[in-house]
Amino acid sequence: MDQQLKAVSKFLSYILRHRPEAIGLELNAGGWAAISELIQCASKHDHFLSEEIIKKVVISNDKQRFKISEDGQYIRASQGHSIRVDLDLLPLNPPTVLFHGTATRFLASIMEKGLLPSGRQHVHLSASYETAIAVGRRHGKPTVLEINAQKMQGDGYLFYRSENGVWLTDRVPTQYFVEVE
Repeated sequence: MDQQLKAVSKFLSYILRHRPEAIGLELNAGGWAAISELIQCASKHDHFLSEEIIKKVVISNDKQRFKISEDGQYIRASQGHSIRVDLDLLPLNPPTVLFHGTATRFLASIMEKGLLPSGRQHVHLSASYETAIAVGRRHGKPTVLEINAQKMQGDGYLFYRSENGVWLTDRVPTQYFVEVE
């Protein structure tokens, strides 16, 4: 992804996941924003977007962070919101184990309190160790926690999978995970 697309992707992540009000944008209950309104609001704050560049960002984003509605009129973030949105996800049976990548500097707190959403709606989990280690690297020296998702589900915890394949749950208490060497 070139630098311009990367900058637009970061801007869209910020606006659609965390602070739509920063540009005067309103999301509906499902987190959707009208693309035309997004373009208009962004331009009033010196961020110049077009339908073409927004669609390029959506298509070229390897993590598929955004989704455009079937009619092409709306956009939303697939997951990672710190604001309350209803992604209309149904609970699913998770794989037996899931993984969470983090930085080693956060381990003491995680081992004490468990995995918490930390300002987001959900804790993010991945189905592969490799993805988790890549996520952990973004935050420092990586480490991976293996989550006993099957036991959690058996104990009544719900799991969801976002449109881009990230597994979501409300929290992961300490008895359900171990650090992977």
